[in-house]
Amino acid sequence: MENFDNYKSMADGVAALMFPHAEVVIHDLQRQEIVYLANNYSNREIGSPSHMDEVEFAEGDRVLGPYRKVNWDGKILKSISVVMRNNNGQAEAMICINLDMSEMNRMYQVLGMMLGAPEEGRQVEGNGEKESEKIDALFRDDWHERINISIQDWLQENRLSLQGLGRSEKRDLVIALEAKGAFQGQGSANYVARCLGLGRATVYKYLKEQRRSA
Repeated sequence: MENFDNYKSMADGVAALMFPHAEVVIHDLQRQEIVYLANNYSNREIGSPSHMDEVEFAEGDRVLGPYRKVNWDGKILKSISVVMRNNNGQAEAMICINLDMSEMNRMYQVLGMMLGAPEEGRQVEGNGEKESEKIDALFRDDWHERINISIQDWLQENRLSLQGLGRSEKRDLVIALEAKGAFQGQGSANYVARCLGLGRATVYKYLKEQRRSA
């Protein structure tokens, strides 16, 4: 990647300016993996796959979004992705800026109750149908996002909070994620372990026990 040092400096600058609310992720589009994380709060790792190889970037593509995502802890993120090109004009990197909207959402809800404003619906923001399609394609294979949503769905169904889970409940959640095929992505077991506050060996143990009983 020709301009990695410049991208890294920009990522550090944005994360520092908006600390602690902004996370910046740099994807190498040639290697199809994450190569840098500034103010990492999404529990991703450098070297994790990007799954963007099927996205075709048109010559005019520069900015995708903003759009909404769900973090592992259930917080809503407002995100934007910027296509970075090398000196030959080829798309070589994707810089994704994730903004934690939880504090702003809480302020909005308080003001909404005070002023009687209706709650904002969860919608994907974009600049038209074509951009929405690009965003869908960009994250079609994003197993991090699928795991985050699956965790939050399970917590809601069982009326539990992530912070209040005991060991047996965490085991049940791991088994539920396994049933949804959450562990097919490279590094997914490590990611789930970090989200649930478990050791990687413990997650593998639960999976082994479940697969043996099945």
